[in-house]
Amino acid sequence: MVGQQFVARLAAHPWFSLTWLAASERSEGRRYADAAPWRLSTPIPADAASRLVEACVPGRGPRVVFSGLDASVAGDVEAAFAAAGHIVVSNARNFRMDPLVPLLIPEVNADHLSLVAEQRQARGWSGAIVTNPNCSTVMLAMALAPLRRFGVRSVIVSTMQAVSGAGYPGVPSLDILGNLVPFIGGEEEKMEVETRKILGEDGGRTPHGVTVSAHCNRVPVVDGHTLTVSVALDSRPDPAEVGEAMRTFSGRPQVLGLPTAPIPALLVMDEPNRPQPRLDVERGQGMTVCVGRIRPCGVLTTRFVVLGHNTVRGAAGAAILNAELMQADGWLSN
Repeated sequence: MVGQQFVARLAAHPWFSLTWLAASERSEGRRYADAAPWRLSTPIPADAASRLVEACVPGRGPRVVFSGLDASVAGDVEAAFAAAGHIVVSNARNFRMDPLVPLLIPEVNADHLSLVAEQRQARGWSGAIVTNPNCSTVMLAMALAPLRRFGVRSVIVSTMQAVSGAGYPGVPSLDILGNLVPFIGGEEEKMEVETRKILGEDGGRTPHGVTVSAHCNRVPVVDGHTLTVSVALDSRPDPAEVGEAMRTFSGRPQVLGLPTAPIPALLVMDEPNRPQPRLDVERGQGMTVCVGRIRPCGVLTTRFVVLGHNTVRGAAGAAILNAELMQADGWLSN
Protein backbone atom coordinates (compact mmCIF):
# COMPACT_ATOMS: atom_id res chain seq x y z
CA MET A 1 0.00 0.00 0.00
CA VAL A 2 2.86 2.38 0.77
CA GLY A 3 4.59 1.47 -2.49
CA GLN A 4 1.47 2.32 -4.45
CA GLN A 5 1.20 5.68 -2.71
CA PHE A 6 4.81 6.34 -3.76
CA VAL A 7 3.97 5.48 -7.37
CA ALA A 8 0.79 7.57 -7.44
CA ARG A 9 2.42 10.66 -5.91
CA LEU A 10 5.66 10.53 -7.87
CA ALA A 11 3.81 10.15 -11.19
CA ALA A 12 2.65 13.78 -11.04
CA HIS A 13 5.47 15.26 -8.98
CA PRO A 14 6.89 18.56 -10.29
CA TRP A 15 10.48 17.82 -9.17
CA PHE A 16 10.96 14.05 -9.29
CA SER A 17 10.34 11.60 -12.14
CA LEU A 18 9.60 7.94 -11.52
CA THR A 19 12.17 6.16 -13.70
CA TRP A 20 12.88 2.86 -11.96
CA LEU A 21 10.96 0.21 -10.04
CA ALA A 22 12.77 -2.61 -8.25
CA ALA A 23 11.74 -5.52 -6.07
CA SER A 24 12.55 -9.13 -5.22
CA GLU A 25 13.15 -11.97 -7.68
CA ARG A 26 9.45 -12.83 -7.41
CA SER A 27 8.51 -9.62 -9.23
CA GLU A 28 11.60 -9.08 -11.40
CA GLY A 29 10.85 -8.92 -15.12
CA ARG A 30 7.10 -8.47 -14.70
CA ARG A 31 5.02 -5.42 -15.59
CA TYR A 32 4.33 -3.38 -12.45
CA ALA A 33 0.56 -3.67 -13.01
CA ASP A 34 0.90 -7.46 -12.93
CA ALA A 35 3.40 -7.66 -10.08
CA ALA A 36 1.46 -5.32 -7.77
CA PRO A 37 -2.30 -5.30 -8.44
CA TRP A 38 -3.51 -1.73 -7.88
CA ARG A 39 -5.47 -1.11 -4.66
CA LEU A 40 -5.86 2.69 -4.61
CA SER A 41 -9.07 4.43 -5.68
CA THR A 42 -7.19 6.62 -8.18
CA PRO A 43 -6.19 4.99 -11.51
CA ILE A 44 -2.75 3.46 -11.81
CA PRO A 45 -0.40 5.82 -13.73
CA ALA A 46 -0.03 4.47 -17.26
CA ASP A 47 3.75 4.81 -17.37
CA ALA A 48 4.14 2.93 -14.11
CA ALA A 49 1.66 0.22 -15.10
CA SER A 50 3.70 -0.81 -18.13
CA ARG A 51 7.13 -0.38 -16.53
CA LEU A 52 9.08 -3.58 -15.97
CA VAL A 53 10.14 -4.29 -12.41
CA GLU A 54 13.90 -4.77 -12.16
CA ALA A 55 16.14 -6.54 -9.68
CA CYS A 56 16.91 -4.60 -6.52
CA VAL A 57 20.62 -4.25 -7.27
CA PRO A 58 22.69 -1.28 -5.99
CA GLY A 59 24.14 0.86 -8.75
CA ARG A 60 21.42 0.15 -11.31
CA GLY A 61 18.85 2.72 -10.34
CA PRO A 62 18.86 6.53 -10.12
CA ARG A 63 20.73 8.40 -7.41
CA VAL A 64 17.59 9.05 -5.33
CA VAL A 65 15.60 5.96 -4.37
CA PHE A 66 12.53 5.70 -2.18
CA SER A 67 12.40 2.55 -0.12
CA GLY A 68 9.12 0.89 0.85
CA LEU A 69 10.82 -2.41 1.63
CA ASP A 70 9.75 -4.76 4.39
CA ALA A 71 11.96 -4.47 7.47
CA SER A 72 13.01 -8.11 7.11
CA VAL A 73 15.16 -7.18 4.10
CA ALA A 74 15.47 -3.39 4.21
CA GLY A 75 18.55 -3.19 6.46
CA ASP A 76 21.06 -4.91 4.21
CA VAL A 77 19.56 -3.60 0.97
CA GLU A 78 19.42 0.05 2.03
CA ALA A 79 22.96 0.00 3.41
CA ALA A 80 24.23 -1.51 0.16
CA PHE A 81 22.47 1.18 -1.88
CA ALA A 82 23.89 3.99 0.30
CA ALA A 83 27.38 2.51 -0.03
CA ALA A 84 26.92 2.45 -3.82
CA GLY A 85 26.16 6.18 -3.89
CA HIS A 86 22.37 6.25 -3.74
CA ILE A 87 20.40 8.63 -1.55
CA VAL A 88 17.96 6.26 0.16
CA VAL A 89 14.80 7.94 1.49
CA SER A 90 13.37 5.15 3.56
CA ASN A 91 10.03 4.26 5.07
CA ALA A 92 11.47 1.15 6.78
CA ARG A 93 12.24 1.03 10.50
CA ASN A 94 15.72 -0.50 10.30
CA PHE A 95 17.81 2.69 10.50
CA ARG A 96 15.41 4.99 12.35
CA MET A 97 17.22 4.81 15.67
CA ASP A 98 20.72 4.79 14.17
CA PRO A 99 22.49 7.79 15.78
CA LEU A 100 23.90 8.85 12.40
CA VAL A 101 20.63 8.60 10.44
CA PRO A 102 18.09 11.46 10.49
CA LEU A 103 14.62 10.46 11.67
CA LEU A 104 12.98 13.32 9.87
CA ILE A 105 9.74 15.30 9.98
CA PRO A 106 10.65 18.42 7.98
CA GLU A 107 8.31 20.74 9.91
CA VAL A 108 9.70 19.54 13.24
CA ASN A 109 13.43 18.75 13.00
CA ALA A 110 14.79 19.89 9.64
CA ASP A 111 18.13 20.61 11.31
CA HIS A 112 18.67 16.87 11.87
CA LEU A 113 19.69 16.61 8.20
CA SER A 114 23.13 17.76 9.36
CA LEU A 115 23.72 14.12 10.34
CA VAL A 116 24.08 13.20 6.67
CA ALA A 117 27.61 14.61 6.44
CA GLU A 118 28.69 12.73 9.57
CA GLN A 119 27.00 9.57 8.33
CA ARG A 120 28.94 9.62 5.08
CA GLN A 121 32.25 10.23 6.79
CA ALA A 122 31.75 7.59 9.48
CA ARG A 123 30.34 4.88 7.18
CA GLY A 124 32.41 5.67 4.10
CA TRP A 125 29.26 5.99 2.02
CA SER A 126 29.05 8.22 -1.02
CA GLY A 127 25.28 8.04 -0.66
CA ALA A 128 23.13 8.35 2.47
CA ILE A 129 20.06 7.08 4.31
CA VAL A 130 17.31 9.35 5.65
CA THR A 131 14.25 7.85 7.33
CA ASN A 132 10.75 8.93 8.21
CA PRO A 133 9.12 7.79 11.46
CA ASN A 134 6.52 5.19 12.25
CA CYS A 135 3.13 6.30 10.95
CA SER A 136 1.60 6.95 14.39
CA THR A 137 4.77 8.64 15.65
CA VAL A 138 4.50 11.21 12.83
CA MET A 139 1.05 12.31 14.02
CA LEU A 140 2.07 12.45 17.68
CA ALA A 141 5.32 14.34 17.09
CA MET A 142 3.59 16.84 14.77
CA ALA A 143 1.04 17.63 17.50
CA LEU A 144 3.66 17.88 20.25
CA ALA A 145 6.16 20.02 18.33
CA PRO A 146 4.36 23.36 18.82
CA LEU A 147 3.91 22.55 22.52
CA ARG A 148 7.63 22.41 23.24
CA ARG A 149 7.46 26.08 24.24
CA PHE A 150 5.31 25.03 27.20
CA GLY A 151 7.69 22.29 28.35
CA VAL A 152 6.43 18.84 27.30
CA ARG A 153 7.01 16.53 30.25
CA SER A 154 4.93 13.37 29.74
CA VAL A 155 2.39 11.95 27.29
CA ILE A 156 -0.23 9.22 27.40
CA VAL A 157 -1.42 8.32 23.91
CA SER A 158 -3.91 5.73 22.64
CA THR A 159 -4.08 4.99 18.92
CA MET A 160 -6.88 3.66 16.74
CA GLN A 161 -4.99 2.55 13.65
CA ALA A 162 -6.40 1.85 10.20
CA VAL A 163 -6.13 -1.56 8.55
CA SER A 164 -4.18 -0.14 5.60
CA GLY A 165 -1.28 0.23 8.02
CA ALA A 166 -0.98 -3.56 7.99
CA GLY A 167 -0.49 -3.65 4.20
CA TYR A 168 -2.46 -5.81 1.80
CA PRO A 169 -4.30 -8.10 2.42
CA GLY A 170 -3.65 -6.98 6.00
CA VAL A 171 -5.80 -8.06 8.92
CA PRO A 172 -8.23 -10.95 8.18
CA SER A 173 -11.82 -9.71 7.96
CA LEU A 174 -13.04 -12.06 10.70
CA ASP A 175 -10.46 -10.57 13.06
CA ILE A 176 -11.27 -6.90 12.45
CA LEU A 177 -14.90 -6.45 11.32
CA GLY A 178 -17.02 -5.36 14.27
CA ASN A 179 -13.95 -5.64 16.45
CA LEU A 180 -10.89 -3.90 17.87
CA VAL A 181 -7.50 -5.60 18.19
CA PRO A 182 -5.60 -4.12 21.18
CA PHE A 183 -2.13 -5.09 19.97
CA ILE A 184 0.10 -4.13 17.03
CA GLY A 185 3.53 -5.66 17.30
CA GLY A 186 6.30 -3.15 18.00
CA GLU A 187 4.11 -0.06 17.55
CA GLU A 188 4.05 1.08 21.15
CA GLU A 189 7.81 0.78 21.52
CA LYS A 190 8.39 2.73 18.30
CA MET A 191 6.19 5.60 19.41
CA GLU A 192 7.87 5.80 22.78
CA VAL A 193 11.46 5.99 21.51
CA GLU A 194 11.07 7.64 18.10
CA THR A 195 9.19 10.64 19.52
CA ARG A 196 12.08 11.42 21.87
CA LYS A 197 14.62 11.26 19.02
CA ILE A 198 12.56 13.50 16.72
CA LEU A 199 12.05 16.17 19.39
CA GLY A 200 15.62 15.86 20.66
CA GLU A 201 18.78 17.85 19.99
CA ASP A 202 22.10 17.18 18.25
CA GLY A 203 20.35 15.30 15.46
CA GLY A 204 18.35 13.35 18.04
CA ARG A 205 21.41 11.95 19.78
CA THR A 206 20.31 13.88 22.85
CA PRO A 207 16.71 12.64 23.17
CA HIS A 208 13.98 14.92 24.41
CA GLY A 209 13.15 14.36 28.07
CA VAL A 210 9.48 13.58 27.45
CA THR A 211 8.15 10.26 28.72
CA VAL A 212 5.65 8.61 26.35
CA SER A 213 3.23 5.84 27.31
CA ALA A 214 1.52 4.39 24.23
CA HIS A 215 -1.43 2.04 23.73
CA CYS A 216 -1.87 0.90 20.10
CA ASN A 217 -5.06 -0.61 18.69
CA ARG A 218 -6.14 -1.79 15.23
CA VAL A 219 -9.67 -0.72 14.25
CA PRO A 220 -11.92 -1.35 11.20
CA VAL A 221 -11.05 1.91 9.41
CA VAL A 222 -9.50 1.83 5.92
CA ASP A 223 -7.21 4.90 6.09
CA GLY A 224 -6.35 7.24 8.92
CA HIS A 225 -4.80 6.77 12.34
CA THR A 226 -6.61 8.53 15.19
CA LEU A 227 -4.80 9.32 18.44
CA THR A 228 -6.22 10.44 21.76
CA VAL A 229 -3.50 12.30 23.63
CA SER A 230 -3.07 13.63 27.17
CA VAL A 231 0.00 15.79 27.83
CA ALA A 232 1.65 17.15 30.97
CA LEU A 233 3.08 20.62 30.28
CA ASP A 234 5.37 22.51 32.65
CA SER A 235 3.81 25.96 32.19
CA ARG A 236 0.21 24.67 32.28
CA PRO A 237 -1.27 26.72 29.39
CA ASP A 238 -5.03 26.85 28.95
CA PRO A 239 -6.68 25.13 25.95
CA ALA A 240 -6.89 28.41 24.01
CA GLU A 241 -3.12 28.87 24.26
CA VAL A 242 -2.54 25.28 23.16
CA GLY A 243 -4.86 25.73 20.20
CA GLU A 244 -3.17 28.96 19.15
CA ALA A 245 0.27 27.35 19.29
CA MET A 246 -0.98 24.57 17.00
CA ARG A 247 -2.81 26.93 14.61
CA THR A 248 0.29 29.04 14.06
CA PHE A 249 2.68 26.10 13.73
CA SER A 250 4.61 25.70 10.49
CA GLY A 251 8.11 24.79 9.44
CA ARG A 252 10.67 25.07 6.69
CA PRO A 253 8.53 23.14 4.16
CA GLN A 254 5.84 25.82 4.38
CA VAL A 255 8.39 28.66 4.28
CA LEU A 256 10.08 27.12 1.23
CA GLY A 257 6.78 26.26 -0.47
CA LEU A 258 7.78 22.63 -1.01
CA PRO A 259 5.38 20.83 -3.39
CA THR A 260 4.12 18.27 -0.87
CA ALA A 261 4.00 20.64 2.12
CA PRO A 262 0.45 21.24 3.35
CA ILE A 263 -0.83 24.61 4.50
CA PRO A 264 -1.60 24.47 7.32
CA ALA A 265 0.64 21.72 8.63
CA LEU A 266 -1.72 21.32 11.59
CA LEU A 267 -5.43 21.96 11.12
CA VAL A 268 -7.14 22.76 14.42
CA MET A 269 -10.83 21.89 14.27
CA ASP A 270 -13.37 23.50 16.61
CA GLU A 271 -16.28 21.08 16.08
CA PRO A 272 -16.88 18.88 19.15
CA ASN A 273 -16.93 15.66 17.09
CA ARG A 274 -13.92 16.20 14.79
CA PRO A 275 -11.56 15.09 13.38
CA GLN A 276 -12.97 11.90 11.88
CA PRO A 277 -11.15 9.57 9.43
CA ARG A 278 -14.01 9.42 6.91
CA LEU A 279 -14.39 13.19 6.77
CA ASP A 280 -10.90 14.55 7.35
CA VAL A 281 -8.18 12.07 6.40
CA GLU A 282 -7.64 13.53 2.90
CA ARG A 283 -7.08 17.10 4.11
CA GLY A 284 -4.09 18.66 2.39
CA GLN A 285 -4.02 15.70 -0.05
CA GLY A 286 -3.42 13.45 2.94
CA MET A 287 -0.53 15.51 4.34
CA THR A 288 -2.35 17.73 6.86
CA VAL A 289 -2.52 16.50 10.45
CA CYS A 290 -5.85 17.39 12.05
CA VAL A 291 -6.27 18.19 15.75
CA GLY A 292 -9.50 18.64 17.67
CA ARG A 293 -11.20 18.49 21.06
CA ILE A 294 -8.46 20.49 22.81
CA ARG A 295 -9.56 20.66 26.42
CA PRO A 296 -8.22 20.47 29.98
CA CYS A 297 -7.06 17.15 31.35
CA GLY A 298 -7.98 16.26 34.92
CA VAL A 299 -4.87 14.12 35.36
CA LEU A 300 -2.23 15.85 33.23
CA THR A 301 -2.50 19.35 31.66
CA THR A 302 -4.31 19.17 28.33
CA ARG A 303 -5.83 16.56 26.03
CA PHE A 304 -6.81 16.42 22.39
CA VAL A 305 -7.50 14.18 19.38
CA VAL A 306 -5.12 13.83 16.42
CA LEU A 307 -5.78 12.35 12.96
CA GLY A 308 -3.44 11.73 10.06
CA HIS A 309 -3.34 9.66 6.87
CA ASN A 310 -1.14 6.70 7.73
CA THR A 311 0.06 5.74 4.23
CA VAL A 312 0.52 9.36 3.11
CA ARG A 313 1.63 11.68 5.95
CA GLY A 314 2.70 8.61 7.88
CA ALA A 315 4.62 6.93 5.06
CA ALA A 316 4.99 7.71 1.33
CA GLY A 317 4.08 11.40 1.49
CA ALA A 318 6.39 11.88 4.46
CA ALA A 319 9.32 10.35 2.57
CA ILE A 320 8.65 12.48 -0.51
CA LEU A 321 8.53 15.62 1.63
CA ASN A 322 11.86 14.56 3.18
CA ALA A 323 13.37 14.33 -0.30
CA GLU A 324 11.96 17.72 -1.25
CA LEU A 325 13.64 19.30 1.76
CA MET A 326 16.89 17.53 0.89
CA GLN A 327 16.66 18.88 -2.65
CA ALA A 328 15.97 22.41 -1.41
CA ASP A 329 18.95 22.21 0.96
CA GLY A 330 21.32 20.78 -1.65
CA TRP A 331 21.74 17.27 -0.21
CA LEU A 332 20.65 15.53 -3.42
CA SER A 333 23.31 17.19 -5.55
CA ASN A 334 26.36 16.59 -3.38
